[in-house]
Amino acid sequence: MTTREKVPAVVPADWVPGPPQGQWTYDDYAAIPDDGNIYEVVKGVLYMSPSPIPDHQTVSLEIAAYLRQYVQLAGLGRVFTEPTDVELSPKNIVKPDVLVLLKEHFDRFTRTRIVGAPDLVVEILSPGTWRHDLQGKLEAYEQAGVPEYWIVSPAEQVVEVFVLEGAAYQSAGIFRGSAILPSQVVPDWSVPVERLFAFI
Repeated sequence: MTTREKVPAVVPADWVPGPPQGQWTYDDYAAIPDDGNIYEVVKGVLYMSPSPIPDHQTVSLEIAAYLRQYVQLAGLGRVFTEPTDVELSPKNIVKPDVLVLLKEHFDRFTRTRIVGAPDLVVEILSPGTWRHDLQGKLEAYEQAGVPEYWIVSPAEQVVEVFVLEGAAYQSAGIFRGSAILPSQVVPDWSVPVERLFAFI
């Protein structure tokens, strides 16, 4: 098995040459030849993800476009989309669907990747990724100190906002329809949730 078309869900990429699972680092990850597949490392385990489905990409573009308006054009920071590499820690390298890095943290931006916690991470659930996004990646973002994590469900057309309080995420709620997300990172955000799903 070497192509993502055969992967129905996020799976450990045990067939990729490299260190034992649990020992992968950024250097090991960066040495993987570009084979067109999507890889991430969580807790030192190399994973491969399926290709995003069209609805996933549509919602991702909408969120990035609105965040660009409220963050980048407002001079608060920069907005990045997948496949931007984020090295949260030596054994956690992820590709968030969308992320925000505020200008006071631009020192975390390097030529090849972001090193350290973004200020906001957005993950869009797909049939093959939801478990990974809600478990392993949530824990990785939490441990890295990402202040805010949005989990977006195109199927249910809802967004759950997690805010870091101390060392743990607390849910600020699940939002739908005309509700406005209560973002601490993007305080002027005024986009109704339903607009994020307008084109699916």
